[in-house]
Amino acid sequence: MGEFFPAQVFKQLSHARAVIERHLAATLDTIHLFGSAIDGGLKPDSDIDLLVTVSAAPNDSLRQALMLDLLKVSSPPGDGGTWRPLELTVVARSEVVPWRYPARRELQFGEWLRHDILSGTFEPAVLGSRSCDFADKGEATQPCASRPIRSHVFRAGARRSISPRRFSTLLPSGMQSRIGRVTSGTSFLALARIWYSASTGLIAPKDVAAAWVSERLPAEHRPLICKARAAYLGSEDDDLAMRVEETAAFVRYAKATIERILR
Repeated sequence: MGEFFPAQVFKQLSHARAVIERHLAATLDTIHLFGSAIDGGLKPDSDIDLLVTVSAAPNDSLRQALMLDLLKVSSPPGDGGTWRPLELTVVARSEVVPWRYPARRELQFGEWLRHDILSGTFEPAVLGSRSCDFADKGEATQPCASRPIRSHVFRAGARRSISPRRFSTLLPSGMQSRIGRVTSGTSFLALARIWYSASTGLIAPKDVAAAWVSERLPAEHRPLICKARAAYLGSEDDDLAMRVEETAAFVRYAKATIERILR
């Protein structure tokens, strides 16, 4: 796997895998890499997406210890830290084989949860997440674990798209955890992907979703999403955290639009 990524990315994947294996060794089944790392390519501010499958759901103390440890192998977007932002979802194999929708996630980790984790607030197991949902859409994945990979795990349920009606079952927890924490270009693009998927039933890379959304925005909001897209592609600096009123107005508009689509 190392020849496909810069050395620092491969190093982060290795450290993340070590953390996962240390906490989940007794039940670890597979670790899959997905998202922009293998679909469209990592951009300067891209996060790293991992899906972990276990043979038994972790208990609360194990979940909390794993999330705290994952903070050491992930950095907030745009802060110049050692690592890229890491997004990780854990699912129990019995919950996804045979495939049913929406999938139950046992654990969700991402930088938007850093403050909550550090303050002792941990998300419970819930139904639905983008990471769980990749299997229902046939999104590309690549194994990245040291033990044998069961590449057929999700194949039976794979689809190429997801209807907006079914997407609405995924949206509430995912959107609400991101909206209100939109402080960087990457966060804006995650919101753009939610809008795109709610409208089309498809998944697209962040920059593609942003371009699609920009064509549907009022003139006053368009520069913001274009700025976020340019920062994501590395052609401009990400200064969106400094533009509080503009970003709040965009989030309100995007949230209202997404909710209207899903009614």
